Amino acid sequence: MFGGMGGMGNMQGMMKKVQKLQNEMKKMQDELKKRTIETSAGGGAVKITMNGEKEVQSLILDPSVVNAEDTEMLQDLLSAAFNDATKKVDEMMTSEMQKLTGGLGLPPGMI
Repeated sequence: MFGGMGGMGNMQGMMKKVQKLQNEMKKMQDELKKRTIETSAGGGAVKITMNGEKEVQSLILDPSVVNAEDTEMLQDLLSAAFNDATKKVDEMMTSEMQKLTGGLGLPPGMI
């Protein structure tokens, strides 16, 4: 059916490779959580530093955008900066995971 014991040996070898890859991915994810990205909006008026766990490490506002009469602009700048920071963290994670899984052609969520 499976070509004798050779089929089982191949299956065990494949499972060991998958387990090794899972361990490497876990290690990489832990390392990536410690990395930070920086982004800005409004030509640098709002700056955000975010770690790989999507936690804000710092938020810097240029005093020129703090205007009680125009809070809508500040809200828009903050939203843009947070959205960009989150997107960059996702891209960093995806990029590093693709480096690890290489040409395996595994569908997302497989490991």
